[in-house]
Amino acid sequence: MNPSPSLQFDAALGHDATDKRIDVLRRIGSVGSISEAARGAGISYKAAWQAIETLGNLAGTPLVEKAVGGSGGGGAQLTAAGHRLLRAFDLLTAARHAVLTQLDQEQGSNPPALGLAALGLRTSMRNQLPCVLADVSTAGAAVRVELALSDGTRLASRITQESAQLLGVRKGMAVLALCKATAVKIFEVEAVTHANNVLRGRVVRVSGDAGAAEVSLQLSCGLSMVGFAVNDGRLKVGQDCVAQIDDSALVIALAG
Repeated sequence: MNPSPSLQFDAALGHDATDKRIDVLRRIGSVGSISEAARGAGISYKAAWQAIETLGNLAGTPLVEKAVGGSGGGGAQLTAAGHRLLRAFDLLTAARHAVLTQLDQEQGSNPPALGLAALGLRTSMRNQLPCVLADVSTAGAAVRVELALSDGTRLASRITQESAQLLGVRKGMAVLALCKATAVKIFEVEAVTHANNVLRGRVVRVSGDAGAAEVSLQLSCGLSMVGFAVNDGRLKVGQDCVAQIDDSALVIALAG
């Protein structure tokens, strides 16, 4: 018999107190129903299942199981791992609050909205840009999220409606815009023929073979971005260039 998978607290607890995934899990524990939990959290049933599946994958073990019986013929209940995860979350939330309160008292001001929390985010995506959510609109079955960098430059990301619900996207919230270096195309300024998701910057490093040159830019807002040249590696350090990112390749993250 295979041993039960261990609960991966570090992966599953990268959420703050307002995260819908944790909210859904807690509500399932209270009401014993995924549909009721979804209604209480103000999200769709599909989004609630997405929350359960995502947390379960991160935890490395199921957090919810079907419950037999009851007036409705059955429902859902938390596994032992699900209860342990919520307990760990509450303890970590209290500890995090204590640390930030102490820093606030020492510094006399609040830490940046993302700053300290974002440092704990571990991902293979090399481009991580602090932004403010400037606008949200529906685009067919997807949601278009417009992000503003510190200098006002705008980026757009296209996400599912379920993801928008679970993230609780709203204007003014601080987020991270993430994308792989391979999703960023670096052009000479004169080679750009469209203006969607284009960031201007200056080349600070070029590496790799011709035709596959990795380029590091310092953006006009002061942030760094890594991508790949599309002109056979002819870009030079100090040259003004632009980076272009497809909206479907731009991921939104909350750092809590």
